[in-house]
Amino acid sequence: MDLVLEAADHHLLTPYVYPAGWPEAEPCRQLLSLFVITNLGALALYLLFGTLSYYFIFDHELKKHPQFLENQVQREIIYALRSLPWISVPTVALFFAEVRGYSKLYDNIEDSPYGWPGVFLSMLSFLFFTDMGIYWIHRGLHHRWFYKRFHKPHHLWKIATPFASHAFHPVDGFMQSLPYHVYPFLFPLHKITYLGLYIFVNVWTISIHDGDYRVPWLLRHIINGSAHHTDHHLYFDYNYGQYFTLWDKIGGSYKSPTAFEGKGPHDYLRKLRENGSACPNGNTDKTE
Repeated sequence: MDLVLEAADHHLLTPYVYPAGWPEAEPCRQLLSLFVITNLGALALYLLFGTLSYYFIFDHELKKHPQFLENQVQREIIYALRSLPWISVPTVALFFAEVRGYSKLYDNIEDSPYGWPGVFLSMLSFLFFTDMGIYWIHRGLHHRWFYKRFHKPHHLWKIATPFASHAFHPVDGFMQSLPYHVYPFLFPLHKITYLGLYIFVNVWTISIHDGDYRVPWLLRHIINGSAHHTDHHLYFDYNYGQYFTLWDKIGGSYKSPTAFEGKGPHDYLRKLRENGSACPNGNTDKTE
């Protein structure tokens, strides 16, 4: 995040926003700048990729599903926009620690003892580390002590759209993002690689809520895609993983997606059409 802060200081904040006498390295200035940058960045990622996914990938036929709520898209967006500033508060504290040099992020490939192979290995380890962390945090949030208070709002959306991707309670949203932020304090990671991975995980989070169940056949039971996550929203106790199905299989929570077995939301709608049944919106909210 210090690369983003440095660029913002150089091109905007120092010449146009802050007083000339306020040093760029002053902690209060850095915290304020990080808060603004983090919120604007999160908002841009959410609205840009959420909108693109909603209009170009999400199947709008799913809005006819009985468990699609009235005014759901607007409700998802409003909930996310209210939560993101609160999620950013502890996130900014971790970004501040990175900027102050407490993480293991490095600037140059030469700074890594493993060179370019180390960069690629760190990308893989980041994905596997965060997938493991999110699995256990997500599963923990389903415990009765935490579910109703923190995670239940996200399960309001049974048939989710891409805009549901960030519609979390602030505590829930931050806890599930924590592995991303913890990783660079434990393991070396190139700064630009970290920024790229940070964007990737946000886009991936949107993608698993987009209702597009197409996954290469050989990867269907390896990659945790939208079909898996749709069943998580529908059936609650399955498919907690983020990218892979590995930890669900280890933890006994893996469920083969109903969409792959001809029993998914699209199949349900098809049967309703064949039977000439109506598909009223918003009449079956069965949130656990």
